Amino acid sequence: MSRVSRKVHDRRLLCLIGRYLRAGVMVEGVLQPTDEGSPQGGPLSPLLSNILLDDLDKELERRCLRFVRYADDFVIFVGSERGAKRVFASVQRYLTRRLKLVVNEQKSSVGSARDCEYLGFAFTGKRVTITVAPKKLKTFKRRIKELTGRSRGISMDRRLTDLNRYVRGWIGYFGLARQFDEFVNLDGWIRRRIRMCYWKQWRRPRTKVRNLVRLGVSLDMAIKHAVSRKSYWRLSRTPATRYAMPNKWLEQLGLLSLKQLWCDLAPLRGTA
Repeated sequence: MSRVSRKVHDRRLLCLIGRYLRAGVMVEGVLQPTDEGSPQGGPLSPLLSNILLDDLDKELERRCLRFVRYADDFVIFVGSERGAKRVFASVQRYLTRRLKLVVNEQKSSVGSARDCEYLGFAFTGKRVTITVAPKKLKTFKRRIKELTGRSRGISMDRRLTDLNRYVRGWIGYFGLARQFDEFVNLDGWIRRRIRMCYWKQWRRPRTKVRNLVRLGVSLDMAIKHAVSRKSYWRLSRTPATRYAMPNKWLEQLGLLSLKQLWCDLAPLRGTA
């Protein structure tokens, strides 16, 4: 608040911000007090974060250090490991003693720039290729499995809507990554999971036979697949299910293509 008051002199506005910070937060329906900090996810939090850390920016500029900062996540670049350790210690002291902030020790470290992961991105190779960090890819696949889980008691229309919303938002953030082959593979994996969902939804052998035949599969092949004891996941990749539910069919149902969304963002990567 003292830093806000450097520029803002309207006492009514300062009082309003103070009341906002002390209003508390709802945790599982229970009001919890906010004795310090700003509520995470609140509309005012990013602004106040940048106001407070503007002092850090100016301090690093004064030291002629190269750095990049997004909200409270930042990376500082120096020429050697010895210099990095020295800067790490001095910046930590500045944050804790001058700005009265707590540094997350688990997320803070000294390392090579080529091993750096920042905001979910990794930077590899001598020419520095931007890729999605492995942890974020695992998180993506875990979320897709949740959205396409066979036990979710929802309609396929709702499932596709939820899936498309997540995929569109995810690629909107990670569209800078240059991983065409990776996105093509993920597309195929997602389609296979959707085929598995349909196969599970059809349940009874008679329903499976009827739907497969309706989608163009021969009666003999449909019966063979309908009575198979193989897992849903294995059957989702058989020639019969791929013939009955081709990529074009899934596209007509509204399933978005991760690859196509990535290609649409070519201007963002400067590759249009």
